Amino acid sequence: MSLAIRVIPCLDVHDGRVVKGVNFRNLRDAGDPVALAAAYGAEGADELVFLDISASSEGRATTFDMVRRTAETVFIPLCVGGGVRGVEDVDTLLRTGADKVGINTGAITRPEAIDEIARRFGNQVLVLSLDARREPGRPSGFGVTTHGGRTSAGLDAIEWVREAVDRGAGEVLLNSMDADGTTSGFDTEMIEAVKAVVDVPVIASGGAGSVADFVAAANAGADAVLAASVFHYGTVTIAEVKAGLADAGFAVR
Repeated sequence: MSLAIRVIPCLDVHDGRVVKGVNFRNLRDAGDPVALAAAYGAEGADELVFLDISASSEGRATTFDMVRRTAETVFIPLCVGGGVRGVEDVDTLLRTGADKVGINTGAITRPEAIDEIARRFGNQVLVLSLDARREPGRPSGFGVTTHGGRTSAGLDAIEWVREAVDRGAGEVLLNSMDADGTTSGFDTEMIEAVKAVVDVPVIASGGAGSVADFVAAANAGADAVLAASVFHYGTVTIAEVKAGLADAGFAVR
């Protein structure tokens, strides 16, 4: 029996509000994060991801309060990312109520942070958050980006994900920056390329527009499927996604 495919709403948080744009631009307000988290918990979400996309010092304080209130309200695993640099940030977020912590730019800047966090807390709490896009010059054809996809990190995405997992990342949140917010479908080729080199769970992110898109991501090997705008604006519901996955032969919770 295969493990159930997890269905995960993502809350992109800016200054204490949930926002959503296309390729991280033209952000629209989508509501109060704690209220949305509670609604998703009631709808049957398997986990929640919070990404603090401003992650400034004031944003960080806002995030801690939001994570604490969410953890008191919602009883499903909570992964928090944005501005995580090392062990101290992870320690604070876990104490605040996060179950897992995503690291992105902090790991690119200093890869040893992955080793240190995994050693201290175990790899089950550490999620590599990877914003990747197609870059023709890279060996795999996929490159790593930072700053909401605007800046190339100068790394091959497949080589980087392999290194990060070797260092101790226990899960990969794979976000296609080409597809992000477009509702044109997940990048299934990218999912397959990552799944071919790592044996940890991969969360597919970026591009969900219909139930069929979630099924396609699962068929490509995704262990979990994540979306933001289609859930926030009611295009599809978590129940519809789970029904579609079940109809396609996948185990769901």
